[in-house]
Amino acid sequence: MDLMRLDLATLAHLAGSSANDAILARLHEIGHTGVRVSHGYVIQHLIEGAPTVSELGELLGVTQQAASKQLLELERLGYVERVPDPADSRVRRARLTGRGRRLVEDSRRLRRELDVPGDEVAKRALIRLLDATGGTEKVLKRRVVPGD
Repeated sequence: MDLMRLDLATLAHLAGSSANDAILARLHEIGHTGVRVSHGYVIQHLIEGAPTVSELGELLGVTQQAASKQLLELERLGYVERVPDPADSRVRRARLTGRGRRLVEDSRRLRRELDVPGDEVAKRALIRLLDATGGTEKVLKRRVVPGD
């Protein structure tokens, strides 16, 4: 098969999936066992904030129960903790633990390792694809959800 015959969207998807698989395998090798790609969608909303389960479900476009299940998995793995809201102790907010922050740092480092000189041309092509399909704003606002 001549990969140059594939359209950009398909090639971008396949390359992204392959990169995610490789990064996930490396994360498991360095001690982040149990982490799944879907956890990344949750973690992206905990990097700069501490949402409630309801808020997280809304951000992810899933039910409160689905968001709660993801948080529970991440809590059991030691990446997330739920803490009382400073303004209302009845409300619980999810935030990254130190281990969760290390996961983010390790993930970013592994992604940077995949970058090679000359990638700027490929990155510009993928940004143009995001612009052409209306995806840029969702990416910038961390509104990419599973299935998007």
